[in-house]
Amino acid sequence: MLEQIWATASTSYKVLVFSAMGLIAVGLVVSIVGNASGNQGLALASLPVIGVGLLLHVTGLVVRGQKIRKSYKK
Repeated sequence: MLEQIWATASTSYKVLVFSAMGLIAVGLVVSIVGNASGNQGLALASLPVIGVGLLLHVTGLVVRGQKIRKSYKK
């Protein structure tokens, strides 16, 4: 079933999902490096990056939900 969802997904949804995953991963790496090195500024700077990634993820869910709703009306 997962293969069908990804195969029918729009390009904008795929871009949002990959961007969100990338930003969350970068934010987590920066957070780990900042905390491991004791650099509080770096650790705090990672939080907005993770937050933007989460917002992109939610936006992707909204885009996917709208497409599904439109397909049900047809």
